[in-house]
Amino acid sequence: MDPDEFATCFTEDGSFCFGNAEPVVGRSDIREAAAAFFSTIDGLRHDIKGIWRGKWEQGVVYSVEAEAIYTRKDGSEVKLPVTTTLRMKGDLVQDWRVFLDISPVYAEGGAA
Repeated sequence: MDPDEFATCFTEDGSFCFGNAEPVVGRSDIREAAAAFFSTIDGLRHDIKGIWRGKWEQGVVYSVEAEAIYTRKDGSEVKLPVTTTLRMKGDLVQDWRVFLDISPVYAEGGAA
């Protein structure tokens, strides 16, 4: 929930894509997008189900399966399945893709 800390995980020209949204490119734009998103919820945590490691042309790639638990502004929680792919360049993320339908977090009386 800290956009500054989140952005430091990326290379300067890193890319972040959430769901079917357009990718956000560049550390400063990623920081702004994270800040905007975090302002719409009160919390976020993950229950990791599995992590797989492989390779891509610039380094390591991770695939993470999890349950994302969002805390809404009203204090209620919404649990959603999520898969994430992180392509690393050294110790930083070059490309982070989140595969999730976030609409239940913002739906009236959404899933619990």
